[in-house]
Amino acid sequence: MNQRARSADDKARRSEALLAAAESLALELGGVRFITLAPVTQRAGLHRTGVRRYYASKEELLLELAERGWRQWRDAVKDELGDRTGMTPREVAAVLADTIAALPVFCDLLTHVTLSLEGDVDLERARRYKTSSFAAHDEIVAALDRASEMTAAQIGALVAATLSFAASFWQVSHPTPTLAALYAEVPRWGHVALDFTPRLRTLLEATAVGLAGTATGQPTSGRSR
Repeated sequence: MNQRARSADDKARRSEALLAAAESLALELGGVRFITLAPVTQRAGLHRTGVRRYYASKEELLLELAERGWRQWRDAVKDELGDRTGMTPREVAAVLADTIAALPVFCDLLTHVTLSLEGDVDLERARRYKTSSFAAHDEIVAALDRASEMTAAQIGALVAATLSFAASFWQVSHPTPTLAALYAEVPRWGHVALDFTPRLRTLLEATAVGLAGTATGQPTSGRSR
């Protein structure tokens, strides 16, 4: 192996080590909002200034983690589907709910990508994220289209609902320390902090059944958005 190949391999390993460190810290700390670069580099075994050789900022590191999350979700959906065919809308919803719920940091990142991460990196980095995430999205839709009774348009709408529900419910189900203390004092206010996966499954199944009753997966009445 030549020097350039070894250098590329080393860079890929260290980059992956930083991503793994960021993911583990997000799980331990209760969300990506609590992540800073210093503990990430320390856990990855790099010098505190070394991260700049791989990621220009924390935002770029987290966007890379979100991009990886898209690939992981795509692969999980495909693995779960196998060679299944004729799946019902409820079964499709269950696959989407269970596979995305198994990626808690990805669910958390979905909110932050929209709110800040995409806008806090340079144009080419944002373009790369969009290209990769749209490709993974399209592969998920195509795989479910082959495996189910639903149309591609209906599945596309259901995937959009999955992303929206997962992003919102994850934040609600993982309150900040302040809100957790408040809910402990006033339990009725904490009713929204329900179990993440069962809640996601229930609403996605209802959404899937409703979409299957439409011709295209789009609303049958009302103003378009």
